[in-house]
Amino acid sequence: MAIRYSDAQAGEDALMAQINTTPLVDVMLVLLIIFLITIPVVNSSIAVTLPREQNQRVAAQQENVIVTVDAQGAVYWFDTPLPDRAALVQLLQKIAAMQPQPEVHIRSDVRADYAPVGGVVLAAQQAGIARIGFLTEPPGR
Repeated sequence: MAIRYSDAQAGEDALMAQINTTPLVDVMLVLLIIFLITIPVVNSSIAVTLPREQNQRVAAQQENVIVTVDAQGAVYWFDTPLPDRAALVQLLQKIAAMQPQPEVHIRSDVRADYAPVGGVVLAAQQAGIARIGFLTEPPGR
């Protein structure tokens, strides 16, 4: 149903008051194709009856190892000072052999030089530690 105006506009292009359904049909065809492709994948699973067992929590989670570097560059294993880098590597190799392997968290003083912290990271990599993290404080404290 078109809108009619006076004859003054008869010479101009007539207004068209119809909805263009071509984009709607295009979208619907694309959706139809998508559904036709995905539905057989969903319905083709093999029906099996799974066994029923209660889940048990396993308490095999290892404690994280904390290596601390103070402002003077001294390295501590938890709270025990380490005499040299060889002692650190030896302890880290023992940790690397554990299953599951615990994470090594490095606590460094903000005033510490990069060299001692880099030495701890290098020792952990050489020992075969898979996960190394840095402990920080949130801003505003």
